[in-house]
Amino acid sequence: MQKHRAIGLFGGSFNPAHEGHVEASEMALKRLALDEVWWLVSPANPLKDKSVLAPFEERCAGAERLARHPRIKISRIEHEARLTYTHDTVRRLVRSHRDINFVWLMGADNLATFHRWERWGDLFRLVPVAVIDRPGYRFAALASPAAQRFSASRIDESDAAGLAFLPAPSWCFLSGLLNPLSSTRLRGSAAA
Repeated sequence: MQKHRAIGLFGGSFNPAHEGHVEASEMALKRLALDEVWWLVSPANPLKDKSVLAPFEERCAGAERLARHPRIKISRIEHEARLTYTHDTVRRLVRSHRDINFVWLMGADNLATFHRWERWGDLFRLVPVAVIDRPGYRFAALASPAAQRFSASRIDESDAAGLAFLPAPSWCFLSGLLNPLSSTRLRGSAAA
C-alpha cells in the first residue's frame, strides 16, 4: 500500500508574498515532515480591506517568483472555484484528494483572531493545524478562543513530524522562526 502524501496548506492574500512566507513554508516542510506546501492565494479576504488588495494575478505572479523551492506550489483553487471561505476550500481539497493528508498552516497572528473566521471550529475538525510562531503574537495566540477550545487536542511540537497523520482536531504550535516580516508592513513601506 502506498503511503499518503503529507501536504501543508498555507492560505493567504500574499499581498505581497515575502520571505517570511518562504521561511514559514520551509520550516513546515522540515518540522512537519511534509512532502509539499501549497500556497492558496485568496482572491479576497472577507476580514480585510479590499481597497489595498493588489490584483489576483499580480499576487500570484509575485508568489511564483518568490517561491523558488521545488516543494512549494502556488494554487489558484479559490479563484478558479470562486470560493470565499477557507473551510470550503479545505473541504473541497480533502474530498478531491483522498490520497493526501493535509495540514492547515497559519501564523500565530491568525490563530489569535481565528474565532472570527467563518466555520473556524469546523476547519479545526477537518484537518490537523500547525501554528507558526510570529513575533509578539504567542501569548494572544495561545490565549485565543480557538486555542482554548481545542487545548486538549494540542500535541507537543516534538511530535510535529507526525501531525499530518493524526486525526483532526490535532494541532501544534511551532516555535523558533519569529520572522518579523508582514505583508501589511511591506505595503506600508512601499506606499511611503
